[in-house]
Amino acid sequence: MQVGSLIRRAAQHFKDAPCLVEGERVVSFREFDDLTDRLGNGLLRSGLVPGDRVGVLMPNGIDCLIAYYALAKSGLVRVSLNVREKPMDHAYKLEDSGSRAIFCSEHEIVPEGIELCFRPADLTRLIEQTASAPCAVDRDLETPYRLGYTGGTTGQPKGVTLTMRGETAELSAFLCDLVPDMRLGDTFLHAAPIAHASGAFFLPALVRGVRSLVMKKFDPAAFLDLAESEQASMTFLVPTMIAMVMEEPRCAVARLNLRRIVYGASPIADGLLRRAEARFGKLFAQTYGQAESPMVITCLRPEDHDRIGSCGRPFTTVEAGVVDEDDNFLGPGEVGEIVCRGTQLMARYWNRPEATERAFRNGWLHTGDIGRMDEDGYFYILDRKNDMLISGGYNVYPREVEDVLLSYEGVIEAAVVGLPDEKWGDRVHAVICAREGTDPEAVLSYVKGKLANYKQPKAIEIWPELPKSGANKILRREIRDAVVHRVSATTST
Repeated sequence: MQVGSLIRRAAQHFKDAPCLVEGERVVSFREFDDLTDRLGNGLLRSGLVPGDRVGVLMPNGIDCLIAYYALAKSGLVRVSLNVREKPMDHAYKLEDSGSRAIFCSEHEIVPEGIELCFRPADLTRLIEQTASAPCAVDRDLETPYRLGYTGGTTGQPKGVTLTMRGETAELSAFLCDLVPDMRLGDTFLHAAPIAHASGAFFLPALVRGVRSLVMKKFDPAAFLDLAESEQASMTFLVPTMIAMVMEEPRCAVARLNLRRIVYGASPIADGLLRRAEARFGKLFAQTYGQAESPMVITCLRPEDHDRIGSCGRPFTTVEAGVVDEDDNFLGPGEVGEIVCRGTQLMARYWNRPEATERAFRNGWLHTGDIGRMDEDGYFYILDRKNDMLISGGYNVYPREVEDVLLSYEGVIEAAVVGLPDEKWGDRVHAVICAREGTDPEAVLSYVKGKLANYKQPKAIEIWPELPKSGANKILRREIRDAVVHRVSATTST
């Protein structure tokens, strides 16, 4: 099944019903089909050929989704870029993917090597100057459809090759398990970044005739206003956003019609979940996935949220298990690495055959997450194998932050840990060993100019030395435990 076929069928079924709404702008299902046809054909006329990679660096909005699905129809490969990251991050991904073109805003500086740049005026021009005709470049189900990127412990994220096979598998998994009651007449409120996770809900909404309401930027008060005035039925939020909504004074009195709130991208604090359920009802569903298996490994349904700490059972079309260091499958209650397999998985890492071979051992994707499964088949994530943090729904790799800290003159050693935080999930915290006279506030100011906001430490403290193992490796876990213990002791007194 081609994504373009799904869009054409939705246009036929739902015609002039609203497909996308952003402020005063409304695009019907039929118009969305036509706009993506025109842009797709315009891109091919500009000199791009099917298989070429195209970066998309656009804020939340209708135009971002038009660009995404014009690429899908024209056989081009989308490389999604996050507007919250730094230009050096964008440049790396564009170069690594071999992108020939980019969609971006007027103020973005385009890296060298990019042949074609499509800014908002260019997108409009391409659409207006291209005749209305179907754009239907079918691609093999195993060829690249889009490239996602992992975090990367040394600032070198890996490209994840995602296929049409995987895209349709994700769609089926959502409609079967995560939002099975999504239906005509619903409104899905896209409050989280489309380039990150919320965009995964557009295709399910499209095929069900659901109106997609897009927020340009998340604000808890504006979210409540929009959810109330438009009577939104469903939304996706990361736990940090849920915490912000709960803290908004209007939350207690807003007259909402939400039937399902999906959350994911990071664990949620049990206290926050219980408060949110008390306010909204038992309508929360959790999805657990990763770049290599986008959004789809396990699902915790609303009725299963009494299982504290669980990330749910595998999606219907996914197999999952827990293995030891030798890839032997473990029984209920035993701790090991979570593995999975299914049609939703990536095809491979982009241009990294050795990394692909390591990830797919014995036919199973090794997630890098340490966890266990209980007697009823529910999974629990205990820790991240590679010390990855998740702050506000975004992956943060300590080594990347540590490298920036160590580049500051006077910093000798650095360790970055995540402290438990009801709002952020992991609060990024740095401990450094530095020369006498080093000002932690100056170091913090320096780091802010080098890293995306969500990667920046919320605080930096200086220790005379950092604990190390016999192999002279810094023991992050000991540092984290010491800080958590001190903070807990201070809070309890």
